[in-house]
Amino acid sequence: MNFSGIYQEEQFYEGEQISWIDLSDISGTNCYCDGDAQAQILERMEKYPVSGIYFIDSGNYHYMSRIGIGRVKEPFNLLVFDNHTDMQLPAFGGLLSCGGWIASALEEVEKLQEVWLIGPDEEAYGQVEKPFKDRVHFLSRERLAEARSHMAEKKGSEEELIRSLEIPANIPLYVSIDKDVLCPEEAATTWSQGDMTLEEMLKVLLALCSHFEKENGKILQVDICGECDPDKSMESPKNDHANKELLRFWKKWF
Repeated sequence: MNFSGIYQEEQFYEGEQISWIDLSDISGTNCYCDGDAQAQILERMEKYPVSGIYFIDSGNYHYMSRIGIGRVKEPFNLLVFDNHTDMQLPAFGGLLSCGGWIASALEEVEKLQEVWLIGPDEEAYGQVEKPFKDRVHFLSRERLAEARSHMAEKKGSEEELIRSLEIPANIPLYVSIDKDVLCPEEAATTWSQGDMTLEEMLKVLLALCSHFEKENGKILQVDICGECDPDKSMESPKNDHANKELLRFWKKWF
C-alpha cells in the first residue's frame, strides 16, 4: 500500500507476486484519515481479499489496520505488536487516527472479540481508559524484558509465553505488526521505538503459528507498518531487511 513512496526505496518484495495499491494521490490520510479518504481507500481495496499479507507504509498509516479489520465478516480476535497502545481517542471527533485505531475498532467493529497488545510500557497502559482495558490483554515491554532471559536460556520458552497469553485458536486471528516495537538497531520508524529484536519477534510469531497449526486455527490477515519517512530513506535498509524476514516468515504460513 503506497502512501508515501517509501517502498520505492526498498527491495524486499522484488521477485514476489505482489499487488501495488497506490493511495498516494488521496488527500486527508497522513496520521488522520477522514471519511472521504476512507471511502476512496475501501473502493481501491475492493478487489483484494481479506486474507493475506499487507504492507501498509509508515506508522502514520497504522489506521489501515482498522480499515482492514472492518472488512472481516466473521468473529475474530486481534493481536498487535506496537510500541504504543493506539487507544487514544482522536482530538478531532469523527476522524480515524493512527494513534486511536484500536480504540475505534473496540468501539465500532462488532465482529472483534478481544485484543492482545504486545510492546507498550506499563505507563502507557496505565493511561488507557477503563472500558478498553476490559477487552485488551496486555504484554508490556517490562514483562517482555523479564521473559527475554528465559527465551535466551530455555528452549521452548516462546511456547510458554504464547500459552500464557491464552490466545484461543478456535477463533480466527488478525495480526498487526508495527516495526516501532523493534529496537532502533533493527528498524527506523517515524515514532518512538521499543527494544525488541527481530529475532525475538520471529520466535514469538513462530510459537504463535505453531500453536494455531496444532489447533487447526486460522490467521486471517497480517499487516505490517513502521517504515521511515521518505526524507529519512537512508535508514531504509534496516526496514528492508526486517520486511524481508517478516515476508519470508508469513509466506510459509499463508
